Amino acid sequence: MSGAAPAAEPPAVVLKGLTRRFPGVLAADAVSLEIRAGEVHALLGENGAGKSTLIGLLSGLLQPDAGEIRVDGRPVTIASPRAARRLGIGTVHQKLLLVPSLTALENLLLGAPWWRPVDRRGALRRFEALRGLLAAAVPPDVPVGRLALGQQQQVEIMRALWHGERILLLDEPTAMLTPEGVRELAAVIGRLRAQGLAVVLITHKLGEAFDLADRVSVLRRGRVVGALSPAEVATLDRRAATARVIGWMFGRTEAQGGEVPLRPRPPVDRSGPPLLDLRMASVRGEAGEPALRDLSLRLWPGEVVGVAGVDGNGQTQLAEALAGQRPLSGGALILDGRDVSALGVAGRRAAGVRYLTDDRLGEGSVATLPLSLNLLLERIGQPPFWRRGLPQDRPIAENARHLIAAHDVRAPSEATPAGSLSGGNLQKLLLAREADPAARLLILNKPTTGLDLQATRRTRALIRAGGGTAGAALLVVSNELDELLETCDRIAVMEGGRICGIVDAGPGAEAAVGRLMLADRAA
Repeated sequence: MSGAAPAAEPPAVVLKGLTRRFPGVLAADAVSLEIRAGEVHALLGENGAGKSTLIGLLSGLLQPDAGEIRVDGRPVTIASPRAARRLGIGTVHQKLLLVPSLTALENLLLGAPWWRPVDRRGALRRFEALRGLLAAAVPPDVPVGRLALGQQQQVEIMRALWHGERILLLDEPTAMLTPEGVRELAAVIGRLRAQGLAVVLITHKLGEAFDLADRVSVLRRGRVVGALSPAEVATLDRRAATARVIGWMFGRTEAQGGEVPLRPRPPVDRSGPPLLDLRMASVRGEAGEPALRDLSLRLWPGEVVGVAGVDGNGQTQLAEALAGQRPLSGGALILDGRDVSALGVAGRRAAGVRYLTDDRLGEGSVATLPLSLNLLLERIGQPPFWRRGLPQDRPIAENARHLIAAHDVRAPSEATPAGSLSGGNLQKLLLAREADPAARLLILNKPTTGLDLQATRRTRALIRAGGGTAGAALLVVSNELDELLETCDRIAVMEGGRICGIVDAGPGAEAAVGRLMLADRAA
C-alpha cells in the first residue's frame, strides 16, 4: 500500500524482548517489534500464536515478565488500560468489553471523571462525528445488549477512537462486520493512517492484511518468525506473499501438507420428506432488531444450507428460533416429521438439535469452568459422566482429552479454565461440543469467526462432511460468502427478517446471491 511512513521516522512504539508466561504456556517469547506512525502494521499467526497477548501487554491488561516497551522513544510501564489511554493507545479487543445494559453513548462515556458533569450535547456531537466516520448504523440511546454483534463491534471501534488516540490496536476488528462494513473500516483506517496514526491490525484473513497493511509480522508459538516490509507488501505477487506467510505461520511441513482437502459434496436426495420443514414461521423482534416474518425453509438429510445477508437482518434470530431459544409467534417447525414448535431448548436438544452460538464467551461457555465441563454443559447429570448425581472424573476427563485432540484445541490440559483460551481456541472447543454424532440438525452461527487459516480450512472441511453427523442437516449462518459457496448446497438470503431468495450453490451462485442482497437493500 502507498502512504507508509519514511523509515527514518522514529517508531511510535518499540517492543524489546517482550516476554509473558501463563501456566504451561509461553505466550510471548522475547518479542521485538517496531510500530511506526503513519503505518498499518498487521500481526498474523494461528490461534495461540501470541497476537492477543501482545495486544493485552500494549493495552495495559497484562504485564510483561521481561522486556521493555518504549512509546515515542521513552521506556514506559503500561500498568492499566487508563495508563495506555494516557499514552495515546486505544484498543478494540477481540472479546467485546461493553456493558450490555448501558446505551452505546453511555458505554463511550465510561471512565470519565465522576466529579465532572456529563456534557451530553458535546458527547452526542463526538458520537455523531465518529458514527459518520465509521458509517455506523448505531443508535446512541439503545442498550448495546439489544444491538446486533456487528453493531456492538462498531461501538467498540468508536470507543477506541473516543479520546483522539494516536496508536490504535485492532484485535480482529472485522470479525463481526459485513463486507460493506469491512470496506467502510478500510476507508477509516486509510484516513487514520494519513493523519499519522500508528495502527496495529490483528487479522486471520490474509487478503485483508495485504489490502490494509503497510507492514506484516508473523508470530508462531509466541515468537516473531517472519515479516514483510512495506516494499515487499507493495510489490510481492499476492500468491508468493501468501505462500511465504503460510510457511511462517505453520512451519515448512505444515505449509506443504497442512491444507485439508475438501471432500466433494454428494448430491442431496430430496425424493423423501425433508428433515426440517419450517412453515411460514414468525418470531417477534426485540428492540433494535427485526422481527422474523413468514419464513419457510426446508432441509433434507445430508444437506448443508447457508444463510447469507447483511448482519442484523434476522440471521441470528432464525438460528435461535430453530434452537428453541426464541418462541415462534406463528407458523410451525417440523423436525423428522414431528411438530416441535412448542419445545424449548432442552426439548429441541432431545429431538437432535445442536446449536453453535456466535456469542462464544457470554452464551456459549462458562469462563471459570474447566474445558472438560464446558464440553458437557448440556449433558450435566447424564450418564456416563454422572452417576447417582456424582460426577465421574475419569470419563469426563477422557471425553475432554479426545475432543480437544480431535479439534486441535490449544490448551495446557482439560482442566484449563475456558476463559483463559484465545478466541479461536474457544471457538474450536464449542464446535467440538456441538458436532455431536447424535445430532439431526446442526446449526452453526458464524462457525469460523476468529479461527486461523488452518482451523478455518478444517472447519469448512468438517461442514462439507456433514459435521461428522451421518444423515443430519446443517444450517450455516455466515458473513463470509466464500465460506457459504465453498461448503453449502444451497444459500438462503435474508433481509429485514425475511428470506428473499434461495440460490443453489455452483456456477453463478455468487452473482445470484449478490443480486438478491443488493436488490433487497435498495428496495
